[in-house]
Amino acid sequence: MSIDRRTFLYSSAIAAGAGLTANAAALSPAADVAEQATAPGGPFSHLKPMTAGITRIDVEDRKARVEKARRLMVENKIDAIILDSGTSLVYFTGISWWASERTFVAILPARGEVAYVCPKFEEGRARELVTIGSDVRTWEEHESPFRLIAQVLKDRGASRIGIEEYARFFVFDGLRQASPALQVVSASPVTIGCRVIKTPKEIALMQRAMNITIEAYRAVIPLLKPGMTSEQFSALASAAHRALGAEGSIGATFGEATASPHGSVKRRPIREGDIVLMDGGCNVDGYRSDISRTVVVGTPTKRQREIWDLVKRGQAAAFAAAKLGAACEDVDAAPRKVYAEFGFGPDYKLPGLPHRTGHGIGMDGHEWTNFVRGNKTKLAPGMCFSNEPMVVVPGEFGVRIEDCIYMTEQGARWFTTPSPAIDKPVALGRPAGRP
Repeated sequence: MSIDRRTFLYSSAIAAGAGLTANAAALSPAADVAEQATAPGGPFSHLKPMTAGITRIDVEDRKARVEKARRLMVENKIDAIILDSGTSLVYFTGISWWASERTFVAILPARGEVAYVCPKFEEGRARELVTIGSDVRTWEEHESPFRLIAQVLKDRGASRIGIEEYARFFVFDGLRQASPALQVVSASPVTIGCRVIKTPKEIALMQRAMNITIEAYRAVIPLLKPGMTSEQFSALASAAHRALGAEGSIGATFGEATASPHGSVKRRPIREGDIVLMDGGCNVDGYRSDISRTVVVGTPTKRQREIWDLVKRGQAAAFAAAKLGAACEDVDAAPRKVYAEFGFGPDYKLPGLPHRTGHGIGMDGHEWTNFVRGNKTKLAPGMCFSNEPMVVVPGEFGVRIEDCIYMTEQGARWFTTPSPAIDKPVALGRPAGRP
């Protein structure tokens, strides 16, 4: 890993001043390390916000989403869908509402005006937030919100109702009791049908988030050194994201803990020769990035290089399989074939790839649809995924290189250029579009 003079002086200074040894108790608090990094002359002092000029999602975009949802409702014979607090509520209405025990829902009918049911004492705030429709119905603390929902559905002539997948059970159960004659089905053909295909504006927001996280990696990776804790590293990564204009984070696991895909509860500082597996992202106007990098502190061993290079081949194989019209499961199969030829696997057997090759990404870091066996969904323009066919070697380490892709009319494109090598984790220049 290359390191400039300013970064070297900074990391040397905090190591000496904070007593960065293998004894975690002697380490400088993570917040202090992050503050020093952003101070004048620190390694992050050159970072500038990267969010200028973004085009935000507006009410016209959300109205278009509602109209697409109406078309999908008609195709799937659903009369209305009910959105509880959560991402789909924001996606369609722009309303971010705290998910408390007090029911707030939006009702999107196939025909008729969008309606909202909310606590009476919250009506003023709700009306400030509503930009699509004007039908806001309220319930007092001693009243049932579910009778109001049932009345809205009756007013719209709706009898076959879709409930989105993250709705809480008590919302479904309360509506079922208030109106037993309703036929309740999954709203996923509508909500996922809309959200899985991103518009150019959504992809542009995701691209900005990816660019910011890559720059955060570029800033923090040179600061990795023996004695640093995961808390210190994460604090630095969050500070770098903030300096770049976004709220984000990067977690890190070291050494043998990297053999657990999502880390270990066992904590220790970095040691010379450790594999370091990092995974992080940020949020730009509601859209996410998700990028992983794996490096070695010091000189990589032959074994570390061999497994890292294998994962790079697996990631490239997944990208090559991501063709328009291909099934999502075909992308998952591609790196497994590479690993099986190496002698790992098959399937989820270790050493090998213990999880799916990738997940959908958008407003949520993980959303539908996934690169996983059995998923026969065909790849189409606008779909966005992570590409992260990790290799785990139990008792040794794990390697994950994760970059996200999006589908265009011409095929798959990278949001970010994959790592060139284990000792060059961040590529120079802009995303190339090909591995």
